[in-house]
Amino acid sequence: MEISALVDSISLFLNLSSSRHIDLDPFDKYYNRVEKLLGVLKPIADAAVLNSDLALEEKLCKSFQELIQDVDHSRDLFTSWHPFSSKVYFVLQIESLIPKMRDTIVDTFQFLKSSKSDLPDELSPASLEKCLEKIKHPTYEEISSVIDGALSDQRDGVGPTPEILVKIGENTGLRSNQEILIEAVALERQKEIAEQSENNAEVEFLDQLIVIVNRMHECLLLIKQTQTSSVSILADFFCPLSLEVMTDPVIVSSGQTYEKAFIKRWIDLGLKVCPKTRQTLTHTTLIPNYTVKALISNWCDTNDVKLPDPNQSSSLNELSPLLSCTDSIHASPCRLSVSSTTRGSVENGQTSENHHHHHRSPSASTSSVSNEEFPRTDGNENSEESAHATPYTSDVSGEIRSGPLAATTTSSSAAPSRSEYSPRFMDRHNRGSQFWRRSSKIVSAPSNSARRDLAEVESQVKKLLEELKSSLLDVQRRATAEIRLLAKHNMDNRIVIGNSGAIVSLVELLRSTDSATQENAVTALLNLSINDNNKSLIAEAGAIEPLIHVLENGGSEAKENSAATLFSLSVIEENKIKIGQSGAIGPLVDLLGNGTQRGKKDAATALFNLSIHQENKGTIVQSGAVRYLIDLMDPAAGMVDKAVAVLANLATIPEGRNAIGQEGGIGLLVEVVELGSARGKENAAAALLQLSTNSGRFCNMVLQEGAVPPLVALSQSGTPRAREKAQALLSYFRNQRHGNAGRG
Repeated sequence: MEISALVDSISLFLNLSSSRHIDLDPFDKYYNRVEKLLGVLKPIADAAVLNSDLALEEKLCKSFQELIQDVDHSRDLFTSWHPFSSKVYFVLQIESLIPKMRDTIVDTFQFLKSSKSDLPDELSPASLEKCLEKIKHPTYEEISSVIDGALSDQRDGVGPTPEILVKIGENTGLRSNQEILIEAVALERQKEIAEQSENNAEVEFLDQLIVIVNRMHECLLLIKQTQTSSVSILADFFCPLSLEVMTDPVIVSSGQTYEKAFIKRWIDLGLKVCPKTRQTLTHTTLIPNYTVKALISNWCDTNDVKLPDPNQSSSLNELSPLLSCTDSIHASPCRLSVSSTTRGSVENGQTSENHHHHHRSPSASTSSVSNEEFPRTDGNENSEESAHATPYTSDVSGEIRSGPLAATTTSSSAAPSRSEYSPRFMDRHNRGSQFWRRSSKIVSAPSNSARRDLAEVESQVKKLLEELKSSLLDVQRRATAEIRLLAKHNMDNRIVIGNSGAIVSLVELLRSTDSATQENAVTALLNLSINDNNKSLIAEAGAIEPLIHVLENGGSEAKENSAATLFSLSVIEENKIKIGQSGAIGPLVDLLGNGTQRGKKDAATALFNLSIHQENKGTIVQSGAVRYLIDLMDPAAGMVDKAVAVLANLATIPEGRNAIGQEGGIGLLVEVVELGSARGKENAAAALLQLSTNSGRFCNMVLQEGAVPPLVALSQSGTPRAREKAQALLSYFRNQRHGNAGRG
């Protein structure tokens, strides 16, 4: 019987109060919230058990079944957490579940009030009304809405602000540098689970959460730098763990340098991953970095600075608490890019000034996830979900994988034939319930009030659809602006608009002579394209050629959003072919070379997806993309990873290899292998492998650029895919040398 099972589930949850981590932040407050709800529900459930007539009422039985699922799910969330689990992820899940549980309890009480059964006093309408008053009006703020705003700001390139980062840290129990770094590792592990289950929407969402957590760490580091000394200090002199200038720097297997005492404590905690790159440490041997130590010593002597003994520091968990930095926020605003303070950089004993070509800071290029990897959906306003799968990894076969640490997946998967932005967030406890990701956070299935809202949206869209067809310019402009805004808000709105037939009218307005109407129409289509079904509807409405028209003739923002829409549509395999054959590549390449910073990023993202299809590669090369891509390998452009990923795909055809060699790209690819991000190194190694194994001349150029030492390092400490490419290239070099010796 459902009522008895519900009483049992409630009792099991309430027994969790003796669990060790229930008293920890943030679990205690969420346990108390659920406990308060169940404290109101349990006496009602106890009384209902004694009334057999209630078991025959269908609505009540359904409500009790939902409550059992919700209570069991909440218990699972608390019991499955362990010290290296993600706190942010837990908070988002539990905050999505509590309102759903409250709504179901309210519905249950309302059903009981209207029941025609003969009920005891405990279940009288007056008693139930008192219970409803206790749970109807929660007084607390949900931090998930703050995280949602931070993600939107992040995609729009305007934040989040240091104050928002502090607020997120305060409410999720991330108050120290160690807690922040452990959280980043936990989110990476959560992302690996999502990758293994091929849940691309969750992978994308987790990527964005990782960026937020990385920003917390970078904010702390930047503030610490400004507080440490009035003298300018290289960012690479600071330990990412202690946030202090290092006195005994050591190198770990990932190639990163840390203060010995602090990385040893990190490893002793059982954390066998690099705190900065999140790569698995293949061994725990700590190698002294004498070069960095000497540079720091010289800097201290020159500036008369005496460093403290790191062994005298308090526990890692008490270092540089995030909240203590709030007083410094306004005095030294967080730029959220620590590398911006570096004039040179040190990695494994080498300063970047000694390297050729662009002088690149490792602290800029080794960040595991860059904010630049997440272009926005709606260019003007805070958008709720990204239409871009920009964290990509290229392979010589043209395959892609999602995520900044794509190599953590055991094998590469073919380019997705469906959107990587499915709105469904499946419950990992396999209880049959589904969760929708709306507003870049996890929220529960729609409640009664949400269904009423949808009915209002349907009515509004029907009216707007008529206005789209108006002959009055002002009416069209206003209608496209409202649809753009509605499409921005959530997945349900996008589905309603897509089903209304508005897409056909929006496509027609892409050729509007009114720039505002055109911009609104293309941005609305971009927002709508986040939904898988809408992608197909947009393509079927003949949008590709009108989008190319906007790309060629629209204003700067309209061009950017047209490129982003083409990328979104190109997630579907058949659209890659249509877009390539329709003449989009030339205008995209022009935007890549001559557009705004945002336009260049959108163009690169679209070209990457198009370059997965073999027939498009030659057209991209012939359109002059390689020269622009090589220009964008300058770190100042903020697009190194994007450029290298496209070049890796183009290197699989002879025209692409020739263009890379002629435009001077080989030296820059070698530089990325040495100093790039994890993803950049993978793709650069893949491109160099193609260049070397297909041309003796290019092979010699790769060797002359000094590729062997960084390839050796990559073969030992890179991601699995990077190691594979580096080892294959080194093996090829050895075979060539032995072959030449034999012929001699």
